[in-house]
Amino acid sequence: MIEPHVPAPPGSPPPWGAPARLPVRPGTGRFLVLACAFVCAACGLVYELELVALASYLIGDSVTQASVVLSVMVFAMGIGSLAAKRLRCRAAAGFGAVEAALALVGGCSAMALYAVFAWTGDWGGLWAHAPRALLVTFSLAIGLLIGAEVPLLMELIQRIRRQDAGGAVADLFAADYVGALVGGLAFPFLLLPWLGQLTGALLTGTVNALVGGALVLGLFRRDLTRRGRWLLVVANVTVIGLLAAAAVLVDDFERAARQAVYGNDVRVALRTDVQEVVLTGGTDGRPLDLFLDGRLRVSGRDERRYHEALVHPAMNGPHARVLVLGGGDGLATREVLRYPGVRRVDVVELDAGVVRLARTDPALAALNAHAFDDPRVHVTTADAFRLLRGARAAYDVVVSDLPDPGITASTKLYSQEFYGLARQVLTDGGRLVVHGGPVSSRPRVFWTVEATLRAAGLRTVPYRVGGRDAGFAAGPDRTASGAARAPQDWGFVLATAGGSAPLLRVGGGDGAGGGVGPRLWTLTQAGLEADARAAARMRVVGLRASTLVHPRY
Repeated sequence: MIEPHVPAPPGSPPPWGAPARLPVRPGTGRFLVLACAFVCAACGLVYELELVALASYLIGDSVTQASVVLSVMVFAMGIGSLAAKRLRCRAAAGFGAVEAALALVGGCSAMALYAVFAWTGDWGGLWAHAPRALLVTFSLAIGLLIGAEVPLLMELIQRIRRQDAGGAVADLFAADYVGALVGGLAFPFLLLPWLGQLTGALLTGTVNALVGGALVLGLFRRDLTRRGRWLLVVANVTVIGLLAAAAVLVDDFERAARQAVYGNDVRVALRTDVQEVVLTGGTDGRPLDLFLDGRLRVSGRDERRYHEALVHPAMNGPHARVLVLGGGDGLATREVLRYPGVRRVDVVELDAGVVRLARTDPALAALNAHAFDDPRVHVTTADAFRLLRGARAAYDVVVSDLPDPGITASTKLYSQEFYGLARQVLTDGGRLVVHGGPVSSRPRVFWTVEATLRAAGLRTVPYRVGGRDAGFAAGPDRTASGAARAPQDWGFVLATAGGSAPLLRVGGGDGAGGGVGPRLWTLTQAGLEADARAAARMRVVGLRASTLVHPRY
């Protein structure tokens, strides 16, 4: 017996697999779906890159953070694709819900991660791992939602016009991959420099919600019940409203979070082309602190002890021409210029913004004694590795004043290849001094630096200087160490090419048989020798050199 056809009630969705009832021609509808796939792919990649960039800044070690985010996200995308199979019978409603959720989670991820870092970073205990746990959570959630997009979009395309599976996959993946390319280029060249990480993520979420909602409500609205349409409208309006409210408050939020991280004494906070730069103190007798990407690089409480130990042992001997690698704050250059025999100082700094601040900020310029105004000083904005590859000048002294090894971006500047290039620009008897990080809290890293220098053919003398301020947990991973575990010393390696090992001496002249060095405030010969013996007792043997292709920090 043939059952009579019973029409569907008004407002109900069409049966699964039936052709979609579109307000436009099928060709136009197909183009709109592919355009939506393009935009959603761009947004998805921005979320990924934003998590990687913010995690590298807040937590450190960019390779590890990128590996965690990408591996968790790709795994979650597979799970999301499988889960989306259950939504295929309601592809339009499912896609609308997925995009609304993705816009909210992805758009707010940067603010949430920054908030947890700012307000729980000093709590210690299990809270020290909260930023990492939240990073994995967001990577998982965003990956699940991105993974659900493609199967649902595939179903929507097939609802418009049935075609062979291979052709549909090719069209959809082409739009997806091109969108990922646009998103990947937009993040570093547009969103990050013009809007910053927080506002950029919020804007991306807004675009995601608008495009996803417009596709479903404009093209596939007949696939939804009246109640479903209203729910999707309310959801999208709510998401966009929340993202817009967050964008309005983002500046106040960032100031509050910055104060939670750095204290209430923030004077300067700016984003250069390279990093975030923050200055605190420096007025009313308060010590000046300089933070680069959230890490304490200069502390007015103890910077003189660091820079005297870095520079003066290397200046014992000829020092007419000096090369300073890094040191955009001008403080190492200040110590070099205290020697009247210096005729030229070349400073190679990656971040022109730091040098500009060192010239113009009254407190920082006073601290570096206006070193960059000296006519003997010549500043070059360049990557130190790249500059050394093309360098032809010869220097009596090379001072490597670079971030701690172990921060992945600086690993190449502590490689055997880098030290080989530095050796080539040294004169006969010239000296190279390297800041190698704390000896007491990271001995393997420090002695790997020393082993790498020796592998580059340099004769080395390692030494350390204690008394490092522990008021702020600096280093490549702030969240892993509270103030009690902060490094208590600095480690250095003095090296020379060929001949005997360099003499560890302070207060020396120009090496020509006379003269004395400038007066030192914190460094004495007896103290330096005692600290060098203390460092030698911490030696870790059997370590291999770090290279470009096999970093060991």
